[in-house]
Amino acid sequence: MQDQGKIESVRQAKEQWEDTTLRNTLERWPERCESFITTSSEPVERLYTPLDIADLDYERDLSFPGQYPFTRGVHPTMYRGRLWTMRMFAGFGSAEETNARYKYLLAHGETGLSVAFDFPTLYGYDTDHPLAAGEFGRCGVAISCLADMEILFDGIPVDEITTSMTINGPAAVIWAMYIAAAEKRGIPMGKLGGTIQNDILKEYIAQKSWLLPPEPSMRLIVDTFVFGSKYLPKWNTISISGYHIREAGSTAAQELAFTLADGLAYVQAAIERGLDVDSFAPRLSFFFNAHNDFFEEIAKYRAARRIWAREMKERFQAKDPRSWWMRFHTQTAGCSLTAQQPENNIVRTAIQALAAVLGGTQSLHTNSMDEALALPSELAVRVALRTQQIIAHESGVVNSVDPLAGSYLIESLTNRLEAQAYEYFDKIEALGGVIPAIKQGFFQREIAASAYRYQREIEERQRVVVGVNEHVSDEPLSIPLLKMDPEGERRQRERLARLCRERDNALLQERLAALRQAAQGDENMMPHILGAVRAHATLGEVCDVLREVFGEYRETAII
Repeated sequence: MQDQGKIESVRQAKEQWEDTTLRNTLERWPERCESFITTSSEPVERLYTPLDIADLDYERDLSFPGQYPFTRGVHPTMYRGRLWTMRMFAGFGSAEETNARYKYLLAHGETGLSVAFDFPTLYGYDTDHPLAAGEFGRCGVAISCLADMEILFDGIPVDEITTSMTINGPAAVIWAMYIAAAEKRGIPMGKLGGTIQNDILKEYIAQKSWLLPPEPSMRLIVDTFVFGSKYLPKWNTISISGYHIREAGSTAAQELAFTLADGLAYVQAAIERGLDVDSFAPRLSFFFNAHNDFFEEIAKYRAARRIWAREMKERFQAKDPRSWWMRFHTQTAGCSLTAQQPENNIVRTAIQALAAVLGGTQSLHTNSMDEALALPSELAVRVALRTQQIIAHESGVVNSVDPLAGSYLIESLTNRLEAQAYEYFDKIEALGGVIPAIKQGFFQREIAASAYRYQREIEERQRVVVGVNEHVSDEPLSIPLLKMDPEGERRQRERLARLCRERDNALLQERLAALRQAAQGDENMMPHILGAVRAHATLGEVCDVLREVFGEYRETAII
């Protein structure tokens, strides 16, 4: 794009600036430190100029919004046409408590629901299982059966509003409960819109809430692709997640590369099953973190879109332009929140949310100021939602599509992140692909090293965290914290016991046997999971069948 004569002229002018204006200034006022780095510990240059993007080709690398390679956004008008979905992550205690929180959020302007589940649910255990003791509702809502799901969405128009569910190992079972609960209200599954996270690869890499070994887990995920493409055309059957990879301590480049590598592995698995890429790829979605380094995060989202479009078009020969789109949800960085001076987290969240918007997200969750201490209170979650609304309606950043495009810094960072992602792709491929790399501990070691380096930089005061290692205060905590209903677990246990007494247990055993047979063969398991749920199988009962057939995964310790 750049005229070589003009590039050389800029090079000479920069050298002259460095020898005169800059040198004179540095002699009088030295810079604050010898080097500047991003949140990912990548170097940041003093100045970016056309020299840093001399090889940029506008049509190849940027183009226009809504056109390949979608660096500038998947929609031509972006937020001028429609704002992102404001989808606050919510879930705690019992289904009744979370249902009340959903109604509170919708009344205050939320435009999409998002479900956080407690750890027993994430691991496929019912509330009354011995391993669930002490964990009821601690990090999300407890869902053990269809009756719980009915209560969770009681009075909520699930045919008019989309729901995202952060569930992975048992995703197919929870999805079946959502479908069956809607059916009981007369809402056919074809009218349901939303997302199941359903991303098991990142569980092995980062979050560690798995159910089965990788191979049968991948089979179950492809089963949901097939089922969704046939019966739920508005549902995203996977949300390929970098969020938890970043929360575990990865850099921006690692989040980008590992997430996309997982996504490409899912596409490959579906194609090997015999699916046409364009039959399922338009319903793939992604989920990214928004961390503190404003420009690095914006560049990460732009690089992600460009890489995904290229790989889908060139590697997998997708023909439908919607298969080239990377549509993604963003959540602000929980790992950046501090228990010290929690009000400071409002500012951190606002910066991170602004980066997500300028990076072109389709959906956004903003963390609450108190989440380093407890699940969010109503006050804290309202402030977090208002943060999005102020960005949307008062900041002016939504009025132009990709307003930072062409910035020497932004385009240089975008190119660098893209190059780093491809370097990781090569390393993963050399190890035999994503699953072999997981089993060899590659991802885990890379993330652990990055997390250690970041923490060391804080402890050695190479990196300032306001309120933690600088500008500290001994003032007592002054914000209200959430308190859960102490009777919630008792009610849920009683409901579960009553369900098991009153259901048709003969029919249930037939449905579970059909699921077992399908799992032992090569039949799609999703219709049988749905059939078992309709017969009031509990989450644990369905997952126990899968554990019985496929076994449980045990991770090799990585040192």
